[in-house]
Amino acid sequence: MNPGPTDLVVTSCGARFRGRHLPCATGYSGIGEKTREGDGLSPAGRFRIVAVMYRPDRVSLHVPRLFRRRTGLPDLRWSMATPCSKVRSARVRKTGPGDIWSDDPADPAYNRHVSVVDGTEYPYSHERLWRASPMYDLIAVLDFNLQDPVPGHGSAIFLHAWRGPRYPTAGCIAFPREILAEIIESWLPHARVFIHR
Repeated sequence: MNPGPTDLVVTSCGARFRGRHLPCATGYSGIGEKTREGDGLSPAGRFRIVAVMYRPDRVSLHVPRLFRRRTGLPDLRWSMATPCSKVRSARVRKTGPGDIWSDDPADPAYNRHVSVVDGTEYPYSHERLWRASPMYDLIAVLDFNLQDPVPGHGSAIFLHAWRGPRYPTAGCIAFPREILAEIIESWLPHARVFIHR
């Protein structure tokens, strides 16, 4: 299937979205077939945005019912219940200090969002979604290895804000903050993210 006019197309040279060429950053090992955790590759393929998360004290993202319908983000339980977490089902949600994403293949919640409660330290390797840097103030979660995740195959593939012009990521796709917000706010239900070598 070829990309359509409303799809986001990403290459190592930049991105194309709705007829515009946009700057972006990809994994420090480039784009390719991702088969293991920590390989630095952005996964090649076609993906859906399945969830959007944002930090409400830094991002003013209004999420009325119309936005949810228009984006077509499915209701998907991508949180995992553990003794120190809460299960949450949401397409667009606010993050807080206890929000993390598991990247540990030994974790039963591998490649899942987890909300740690009561200041409990999470026992597995993870990425904090609430950071001092603005990198994860707004993220769009791609469905890479998300449905029945294969442990160690790769996790936490997001669209997020870049650290600086074309500064490479650990495998995500990163954009200037304003461009990322434009992409997310204009996303349509049938649109996909195509990542090409």
